[in-house]
Amino acid sequence: MTQPSRPAATGRTGRQRPPRPRPTSPPACRDLGMSTAEYAVGTVAAVAFAGGLYAVISSSATREMIESVVRQALTLPF
Repeated sequence: MTQPSRPAATGRTGRQRPPRPRPTSPPACRDLGMSTAEYAVGTVAAVAFAGGLYAVISSSATREMIESVVRQALTLPF
């Protein structure tokens, strides 16, 4: 999108100043990757999720449920 033209600014000497350089991309697009802190937070979250999942799967109630499902699957008539 282009901006409307405006007269060039002049300094105290009366000469025109050169236009200021514009950034090549909008500020929101300059940071496209994750920083080290974000990787650390993501790693901690993944480890916490894995720990919770391990606790659920290794519980006796879950083990019994999986065993009953396998038993039922093996005893179904064909």
